[in-house]
Amino acid sequence: MLNWKKILLALTIFTLVLITACGEESEESESESAQMDYTITGIEPGAGQTELNEQVIEDYDSFTGWSQQTSSTGAMLTELDNAIQNEEPIIFTAWSPHYMFAKYDLKFLEDPEGIFGEGQYAAKIARLGFEEDFPIAYEILDRFEMEVGVIEDALLLAQEEELDMEELANRWVEGNRDFIDVYTEGLDPVDGKSIEILTTQWNSELFISYVTSEILTEHGFDVTVTSVDPSILFEAIASGSGDVTTSPWLPSTHGELYDRYEGEFLDFGIVYEGSRIGLAVPTYMEVDSLEDFEANPNE
Repeated sequence: MLNWKKILLALTIFTLVLITACGEESEESESESAQMDYTITGIEPGAGQTELNEQVIEDYDSFTGWSQQTSSTGAMLTELDNAIQNEEPIIFTAWSPHYMFAKYDLKFLEDPEGIFGEGQYAAKIARLGFEEDFPIAYEILDRFEMEVGVIEDALLLAQEEELDMEELANRWVEGNRDFIDVYTEGLDPVDGKSIEILTTQWNSELFISYVTSEILTEHGFDVTVTSVDPSILFEAIASGSGDVTTSPWLPSTHGELYDRYEGEFLDFGIVYEGSRIGLAVPTYMEVDSLEDFEANPNE
């Protein structure tokens, strides 16, 4: 004789298992784009990269119906940290050098449309006559160079220990004497000649400016570091009211200013190569290109 209670219980359990399995399969099959609610995590509304992100949404079919969540750089970094702690998908505004690339495993997304431009480099430019007026300082700065990875590791230390860029530079110079000595080897010290280094306000460039300031100061120069807007920086170098800078990003970010004043300053090399801007994701995500995303089907 059939035990209907046992049969009913078995059917109930089977149904619950089936529903649970279907729910899990649905969750797993949901695309990364859908899990992110078709949203780019951005930074300040007025930032140049914010405008470029909007161009991505407009130009790439894979971003049709997407939106950009703007707030602040700090809020973006918090969202990034939360997503990585939970291994959730996130696409966000990124630039390098930045400590985020030393702290997390991240990757820039390929940009076939070239919206974010190519990789850039930080240039050394000085007022005309700088080499003749300060031959020792010129030689030190001409030798000076850095790797992006070194900069990002230093910026991560500053973030973790709450150091300002001048404190970070002083500590970095003290801990990298072999590195520093290469730049001053064989050069006679000077006695109090004044030099003004101009810099943009990005932490990566402030760090480098204070490192070069520390090196020059130890060699006998009286150095002032002044942070200014890029347009003022180029105008000051071109007019001779500022001496030297290691901050311009070329050929894209500051290319227009470079072209405007070209011929009115001395370009004497590269500080580091590999700076870039774009959209990035954690390396655990499967996407590699801006073309790999899914348009919002609800739009």
